Amino acid sequence: MKAKVKKTAHKRRVYSILTAFRAMSKNTHKKPRAAATWSGRFAEPVTERVQRYTASVSFDQRLAEHDIRGSLAHARMLAACAVISRRDLAAIEAGMRTILAEVRSGKFKWSLANEDVHLNIERRLTALAGDAGKRLHTARSRNDQVATDVRLWLRDAIDALVAQLGALQMSLLDLAERHSGTVMPGFTHLQVAQPVTFGHHLMAYFEMFARDRERLADCRKRVNRLPLGAAALAGTSYPIDRDMVAKALGFDGVCANSLDAVSDRDFAIEFCACAALVMTHISRLSEELVLWMSPRYGFIRLPDRFCTGSSIMPQKKNPDVPELARGKTGRVAGHLMALLMLMKAQPLAYNKDNQEDKEPLFDSVDTLADTLAIFTDMVAGIEVDADAMRAAALEGHATATDLADYLVKKGLPFRDAHEAVARAVRAADARGCDLAALGLAVLRQFSPLVGADVFKVLTLEGSLASRDHAGGTAPKRVRAAVKRARNGLK
Repeated sequence: MKAKVKKTAHKRRVYSILTAFRAMSKNTHKKPRAAATWSGRFAEPVTERVQRYTASVSFDQRLAEHDIRGSLAHARMLAACAVISRRDLAAIEAGMRTILAEVRSGKFKWSLANEDVHLNIERRLTALAGDAGKRLHTARSRNDQVATDVRLWLRDAIDALVAQLGALQMSLLDLAERHSGTVMPGFTHLQVAQPVTFGHHLMAYFEMFARDRERLADCRKRVNRLPLGAAALAGTSYPIDRDMVAKALGFDGVCANSLDAVSDRDFAIEFCACAALVMTHISRLSEELVLWMSPRYGFIRLPDRFCTGSSIMPQKKNPDVPELARGKTGRVAGHLMALLMLMKAQPLAYNKDNQEDKEPLFDSVDTLADTLAIFTDMVAGIEVDADAMRAAALEGHATATDLADYLVKKGLPFRDAHEAVARAVRAADARGCDLAALGLAVLRQFSPLVGADVFKVLTLEGSLASRDHAGGTAPKRVRAAVKRARNGLK
């Protein structure tokens, strides 16, 4: 009896699944609301499911203003070259002003049936300007149009990111200047190595972000080339002036080969590589913030607005922002890999695969922009426990190298000095004390060259002051580095 009930229930489940599948399949064959601009070649419309699968308007509509800018420059060039009339140009310009206002106000009606940002705007322009709107697409293709739009958009994004990186660097400089003399342990292998200042440590991140700004600025040079005029892949037979369009849109020049112009996505890949590296630097800083905030370190406190609590442990203050930034680093690095895989097997010229470039690129920009803005504010709010940092610097014999250098300056070969200090460290460990606490008599057991002046080099301040050279951790060198960096940012 039980087996029969189970069999009946199974049949019902199978029937419900098949019924749902049939209904879904039936719905996918409904006709689209409007015929596509290219539909004259086809005997039947695409299904709704294919339409959803191939459309990009849900994400590429953010290119709308750049599409309008590119279209206006193209239209003015066509009129200057007598390809379209001045009356058509006036109608196009008036229509585009209306569309731009609708886009900015949120009143523009986006349609999935129109596939992408370009056709949505073209359809609306045609409704407003009549045949003039239809003439706008003369001497261009969506292939060179989208490549132009993305480059325009990315160029603006890079400019904004470079500025935001500068703001984060300024936050680091302000904090570094306040703590140019604050002692902390420098680490290698997460083991106490030598004393440094907190300001010097922060300046290391300043340098990372400085390189990031340089990379983005260099990347921008290769973004800033105009594809428009390449048309679908072979150029156009109309008498156009590509240089005129490039100048109007602020490009440094035109893409030299029409095939490459429409199919190239190197600029997007290069940007994502730059973005992944910025996020990698953010992630390294995040890891240190997480460590420094833990009670085992207690070096810093983050403002409450960047932390969360626990649903079960009332004492917790979790560094969620740095932790999430570490995670989002993998996300941006993943976008880089996605674009590399997107392009690895594409023959020339344009292929529909390239539609998949936008979401990784857009998300990389969005993630990086949000992260930089948040970290700029968070770094500015960091509170430092200088006593905890100093106490940690006194652990692990951080001035052992200074003792070895002291012996070398007294005439002992470095390898012999290294051996003598290593034995002294072992003795200090056995006694549970710092090297300086061993006393002069004990230290002299490891080398007769040790004199009463040895204790100057065994202090944290003495160690810091001795690193008095360009790039060193001596407080006055840190202050000089901050001043130089601040002037460079202005």
